[in-house]
Amino acid sequence: MSTFGKSKLPAKATSKAVAKSDRGLPPSPRVATVEEAQAFLDAHPHIVYFEILFTSMTGVPRGKRLRRHELLPIYEYGRFLPGSILVVDTLGADCEDTGLVWEDGDADRVARPVPGTLVPAPWLGDDVGQVMLSLYELDGTPNDLDPRHVLQGVLDRYAADGLTPVVACELEYYLVDIERGHDGKLRPATSFNTDETPKGTQVYGLPEIEQHGAFFRQLWETADAQNIPLEGAISEFAPGQVELTLKHKPDALRAADDAVMYKRLAKGVALSLGIEATFMAKPWSDRAGSGFHVHISVADRDGQNLCASEDPQGSKLLHTMIGGMKDHLADCMGILAPGANSYKRFKANSYAPVGLTWGVNNRTVSLRVTAGPAHTRHVEHRVAGADANPYLVLAAILACAHHGITQKTDPGPAVTGNGYAAAAESGAILPTNWFAAIDYLDKSKVLRDYLGDRFIDMYVKVKRTEQARFFEEITELDYDWYLRNA
Repeated sequence: MSTFGKSKLPAKATSKAVAKSDRGLPPSPRVATVEEAQAFLDAHPHIVYFEILFTSMTGVPRGKRLRRHELLPIYEYGRFLPGSILVVDTLGADCEDTGLVWEDGDADRVARPVPGTLVPAPWLGDDVGQVMLSLYELDGTPNDLDPRHVLQGVLDRYAADGLTPVVACELEYYLVDIERGHDGKLRPATSFNTDETPKGTQVYGLPEIEQHGAFFRQLWETADAQNIPLEGAISEFAPGQVELTLKHKPDALRAADDAVMYKRLAKGVALSLGIEATFMAKPWSDRAGSGFHVHISVADRDGQNLCASEDPQGSKLLHTMIGGMKDHLADCMGILAPGANSYKRFKANSYAPVGLTWGVNNRTVSLRVTAGPAHTRHVEHRVAGADANPYLVLAAILACAHHGITQKTDPGPAVTGNGYAAAAESGAILPTNWFAAIDYLDKSKVLRDYLGDRFIDMYVKVKRTEQARFFEEITELDYDWYLRNA
């Protein structure tokens, strides 16, 4: 299916929302076959260990390491895992308020392999592979708390209307030293070439990329080995910060799989070279935060780009998508910015947007219609942090875009010039407080409709548990501010 093409608006936003009871019954292509596993084993006789991994609500991959003889049974009948693992907090601790620990008896669900994700994991050794899993109920129904199934439910709504989201994920992150500096603080990774610590912004600097050439070379080789469509690298807006983009795909679920696998391999490759890759949203208070930008267009049944237009603002359908995303952007913040640190990224004039704004070829807004040829017209959603769960980011923003299409939502006039100033003047500011953002999500009728009441309820419980645990901790900052001044 082609990504872009001649603009052609659908005659009508066709079907109503797919009934919740009909969403997510898994067609067979969504579960990998025994033949796929056997072919991999035959082609890789030297791989004797396999890491199986799934993604919880918080976006942290978790799983097990198995031996070679344990792989085929997973493809034959699955692997039984406790359902509570989907609702652990960021540190992997149980969230008892979900009711999935003691009240549920910590009961098993069955995990099944995701097609196309059985791959080598070279940074772990030549004898190690990995495969991603999704969780199902014991009767075969997709578990409605699994982020992959939540995203699939949104994509089913598009499919019912003859539409296909085409997305690309773009992640910023920092390369840092494993050991802290003499002051105990985090520091950018020492250059492999010069043994020096990077200084200055040097945005788009080539020496900064060359200084970590060994990392990027191994990163691209590993991505190719895992069939992850990783593209070029740039030096971003702070010392040690980089950005790479994954290629546009007309399969948003696979694009999210790629993003999860990419974050994992970037961390793994970095560690194998004696440094760390961190997707923390704001590692330094005085330096740029790390964003997760999502590029989105929508194709029809023939693969034609429905956002395409000679008008730089894009097609009417693109406007309605932007309208839906803009109207419900505040509701999404608890997903796009999932933790306490996430909110330290949002500051005026920081390239992290703060308002309910859209514009054309303008990086100061939340929703940017990009420059380029008419057939490539699309929108870049610039709000999420690199720390967010890729499945849930795509689920939330695609849900809002679809709602905008079906409701023909008007986004209002595009912002020209400084989007930060426009947001301040209009008062249309995003909730940049973790507690407020979770409250917005909890009350969102649109996201409850698309992502499911039970999922929203559980996600909110997990995040409120995290909030309580995070703010129970007494930090050095507490002592600096209050020990003598209280």
